[in-house]
Amino acid sequence: MMKAVVCTKFGLDGLKLEDVPKPIPADDEVLVRVHASSVNYNILAYASGKPVFARLMGVGLLKPKIKIPGGDIAGVIESVGKNVSRFQPGDKVFGNMDGFGGGAFAEYAAVPEKILTLKPAGISFEEAAVAIQAAIVAMQGLRYKKNIEPGQKVLIYGASGGIGTFAVQIAKAFGAEVTGVCSTANLALVQALGADHVIDYTKEDFTKNGQRYHRIMAIAGYHSIFDYKRALTPNGVYVMVGGSMKGRKAMLQIFQALFLGPLLSKKTGKMLGSLTTKSSIKDLVFIKRLIECRKVKSVIDRTYPLNEVTEALRYYEDRHARGKVAITI
Repeated sequence: MMKAVVCTKFGLDGLKLEDVPKPIPADDEVLVRVHASSVNYNILAYASGKPVFARLMGVGLLKPKIKIPGGDIAGVIESVGKNVSRFQPGDKVFGNMDGFGGGAFAEYAAVPEKILTLKPAGISFEEAAVAIQAAIVAMQGLRYKKNIEPGQKVLIYGASGGIGTFAVQIAKAFGAEVTGVCSTANLALVQALGADHVIDYTKEDFTKNGQRYHRIMAIAGYHSIFDYKRALTPNGVYVMVGGSMKGRKAMLQIFQALFLGPLLSKKTGKMLGSLTTKSSIKDLVFIKRLIECRKVKSVIDRTYPLNEVTEALRYYEDRHARGKVAITI
């Protein structure tokens, strides 16, 4: 048996730490002793069943579809299936289990070999765990529709959050001139991550300052899509990559990106839309290299133990976390 956080019903109070059977890996899986995971917005949807439309997108209609939540996983391989060739017991690995049933909020997890790679050297399991989904979303958002070219002006709205802190660093690694938008309290953090310019959204509206950007990534912004369009260069790219689904403005931004974005793209020549993230071991390996080259580092706001997952989710939902929230196991 092992300890695991189990979704017993929709709502954060439905998350319970229970004793469940230790998983047995299939022939193409490895058994990972989990050391760390992280909190992402999709886990809030899995656990809470909110927003309601999320239930139509695989979360479950009447009860949670995923029994044990958690996608990002970092740990040590304890045993391997008979068809596994890339790993052996004792290897330190990390990867993302979204799309493969979840299961990271547990002491052990049976994980498909194909979604794992070796953990970056020189960092903790917590730092590795938080640098999976968030960093991949950041990188795929920065490559949305077309790749960044060195010297291009890139603006990251929500630069101090989980995805944003990685987006600032990855954009710099690609050679971009980066502007980070965040609150007053987080300006120094975003500058320390390498941003060339910082804008305090409580004091300045970047869509009205006359600057034009080759790419705008909105993670936690609440502007109209027409405001973002105005701030783009003639062939610029705007992509909404996620963030909070709480509040009317947040939901409006999501729906505008989904439904107005393609229409405006056809009419203006600018590219506007929302990112559909895809799990990619190739992208994860690239992130690993950036970490090992010291071009990207994890920013962790808080770390919670497994028995405080509910508190971790509440903190992540209610506060503007600086960087990521980690789960240590």
